[in-house]
Amino acid sequence: MKHKIPIPTIKRFPSYLRLMKKYNEEGRETISATILAKDLGLNPIQVRKDLSFSGIEGKPKVGFNVVDLIESLTYSLGWDNVTDAIIIGAGNLGKALISYEGFDNYGFQIVAAFDKDPAKSGVFVGKVEIKPLVKMEEYIIENRINIAILAVPVPQAQVTAELLVKCGIKAIWSFVPTDLRLPSRIAVQRTDLATHFAILAQKLRTKIDNKENLPDDEW
Repeated sequence: MKHKIPIPTIKRFPSYLRLMKKYNEEGRETISATILAKDLGLNPIQVRKDLSFSGIEGKPKVGFNVVDLIESLTYSLGWDNVTDAIIIGAGNLGKALISYEGFDNYGFQIVAAFDKDPAKSGVFVGKVEIKPLVKMEEYIIENRINIAILAVPVPQAQVTAELLVKCGIKAIWSFVPTDLRLPSRIAVQRTDLATHFAILAQKLRTKIDNKENLPDDEW
């Protein structure tokens, strides 16, 4: 891809890809921007603009080739090759993330977990073994791991993140509700469950406030 893809577009790409796979399973060879927009609740103009970043052009009165879009979107998202990652913190959240089977669909797999609790060392969550934290640096170097998932308590987040950087980690996906102060060369993505819940709660509040303006069958 020659042009940098805008973040809002990247965030919509997984939804496009999910629908493309569904269309492919249904035997559709092409799909129009109008139908795609309707299924996603978007504007057709927005859909065409987004898909222009995939490098696949739609044909007038025909639409986009479904298989070509699947391949291009998968490549654009970086899901065409399996990426190994480790997870730090094997508490309830960490174990839930390890157990999630959907990561494989994104070319992503958790290959090892690390925790400072000696009682957890040697325990398996599915096929993933929980290892002692002191073994983390050696594992990262030997297996050339670039991505780490952070699922530790807030007080441990910064020091653990700094240790990951020291060990050679280049990207951190943090599930800890705190900001990390790291070198600009490190890619950081924070998933804050509280923030997402706040957005959901605000949407619900808006629906409740507008309840009297909605027909009964829409509430």
